[in-house]
Amino acid sequence: MYKLFFNLVFKRMDPEKAHYLAFRWIRLAARTPVLRTFVAAALAPRHKELRTEAFGLRMHGPFGLAAGFDKNAVAIDGMTMLGFDHIEIGTVTGEPQPGNPKKRLFRLVQDRALINRMGFNNEGSLAVAARLASRNPVFRTTVGVNIGKTKVVPEAEAVGDYVKSTERLAAFADYLVVNVSSPNTPGLRNLQATEALRPLLAAVREAADRTVRSRRVPLLVKIAPDLADEDVDAVADLAVELGLDGIIATNTTISREGLKTQGDVVNETGGLSGAPLKERSLEVLRRLYARVGDRITLVGVGGVETAEDAWQRILAGATLVQGYSAFIYEGPFYARAIHKGLAARLNNSPYATLADAVGADVKKVSA
Repeated sequence: MYKLFFNLVFKRMDPEKAHYLAFRWIRLAARTPVLRTFVAAALAPRHKELRTEAFGLRMHGPFGLAAGFDKNAVAIDGMTMLGFDHIEIGTVTGEPQPGNPKKRLFRLVQDRALINRMGFNNEGSLAVAARLASRNPVFRTTVGVNIGKTKVVPEAEAVGDYVKSTERLAAFADYLVVNVSSPNTPGLRNLQATEALRPLLAAVREAADRTVRSRRVPLLVKIAPDLADEDVDAVADLAVELGLDGIIATNTTISREGLKTQGDVVNETGGLSGAPLKERSLEVLRRLYARVGDRITLVGVGGVETAEDAWQRILAGATLVQGYSAFIYEGPFYARAIHKGLAARLNNSPYATLADAVGADVKKVSA
């Protein structure tokens, strides 16, 4: 039904306009008491066997919404209603910014992919912090806060910009993510180099600890799939050295290799997400787990379309899995299908719990 609607309506609309239309519908449903109860019952049934613990946080399951969909923390209840086990909001920057000029979001339907050069369009850390502070949640969920660099801030002043966002947002974050891997902010990916990343992560950690004294806010870093293998290893080693809580693998790619889609759209600048990212993201995840093992929590994202994709991420070392682009193509039953399929795979596996399955394939290879 959704695929027919997508082909008849959304596919004919500008992708960004379609996104905001769907966004409004989701928010409206979440604000309607009887409707949201029925929607959650249909789309977010719980599977006890999928209960997950990460960063000391308990979640209904391992499957969450990746950053980028809800940039300003306005639809946390709505996306929880649709079945996502955790919601990562953002990317939020120190100062508000409109993002890049439109048109900046493109569908590659044949590849089940998106190209975006949104440019961290968001209301800024002060506004998002105020919204989170005043939030009266309808559904219990885990909220991650993804922070990035304000475009006009010079690379040399990036640390201060991240610290500003941390001071404003850490108190409202179940976990905090430092995004240094979007291709749409000039100079941002340079911060992935360990000599730049070390002082940045140390400063954010110190700011979070100073701002929130009642608990330790888990800190993660999100990396790009385009890193060379030796750079992936270097980030993994740095994360262990600094005592980070997790690594998210991976963000969008600047590669256009192997696309089926033809035409000028393929040459649009920006980050590619969706199915074409699947294999490289899985490779990076396996490499990270082989390097860090169970010392750090890994989050697998990139090309997760089906329950089998999510299961492969878990076997490769991911405790948590996230999706975004596939939601555009699969529609409101996306998370439900992932959960149902994961539960079936776990029940038919030799593993008693999802935690037992984490990294199982990598452990077999190294045994």
